Amino acid sequence: MFVFVTIIFVFVAYTISIKFVYYRYSQVWPHLRNKISTPLNTVGNASFCPTRERSSALLRNSEEDEPRVTAGETRALLVTAHPDDECMFFAPTVLKLVESQATVYLLCLSTGNYSNQGLQRKRELLDSCAVLGIPSDHVTIIDDKELPDDPAVQWSTALISSLTLKHIRNYSISVVLTFDGSGVSRHANHIAIYVALRHLASAGRLPEGCQILSLHSISLLRKYVSVLELPVSWLLPSDFCCIIGWEEYKHAKKAMLCHRSQLLWFRQLYILFSRYMLVNTFQAITVETKNVKIY
Repeated sequence: MFVFVTIIFVFVAYTISIKFVYYRYSQVWPHLRNKISTPLNTVGNASFCPTRERSSALLRNSEEDEPRVTAGETRALLVTAHPDDECMFFAPTVLKLVESQATVYLLCLSTGNYSNQGLQRKRELLDSCAVLGIPSDHVTIIDDKELPDDPAVQWSTALISSLTLKHIRNYSISVVLTFDGSGVSRHANHIAIYVALRHLASAGRLPEGCQILSLHSISLLRKYVSVLELPVSWLLPSDFCCIIGWEEYKHAKKAMLCHRSQLLWFRQLYILFSRYMLVNTFQAITVETKNVKIY
């Protein structure tokens, strides 16, 4: 009897904590959005925690000729490795940004041609982006022999940096979103993007007002407990956080289903249980001003 009562108590308490997270997030979201809408300079290792405000964001006033971002405007660039990354890992972020009237661009660095399905996967990507709210003319898919969909091939840091920087300048991007050093799934192509953008930031080549956020990789246990992971993500510090509810989750699921060529049985389980279908947390990549050559 005691065990049964304890289980019921824990269930009720956890349900209340999840509802509390959604309630508090609805209040905090305008502050979070403002952090990536205003020209910022990432300083040190300060991080956002739901229980306190972050004070390291500084307005920039550069007179350089590079495109500037107007305060209050969000122009986001999502940099991914393969078709399906945009919804498999970043759907909550894209949906929240689109909902808040941000302008979102996608740079996908390969066609996903590992199994000779490149053409089909490109079409699937455009279908997925339409569901998520990214216009087709905001989607760029790179087909370059130096960037094959192959974890055994080392991607060119210089090429990734060049392609990303071109997009940042052409579209006056205020925030770049991509993978972290573990690439969520430890895929070598995901990690290569992080390495290239980290070097780009370290080289001081980013236009004024642009910041880079990397998606947190988490443990396997946290990754597959779905909505139960929300309180943990909420309590742990991060620089940026996106959480979606049931209606948005249905859009994320619909976007995943657009990638028909990839819907193996374990992807179906991923849709049901992955925390990345509901919440994204990011860490800022520190922007420095020293001169570093990129090879």
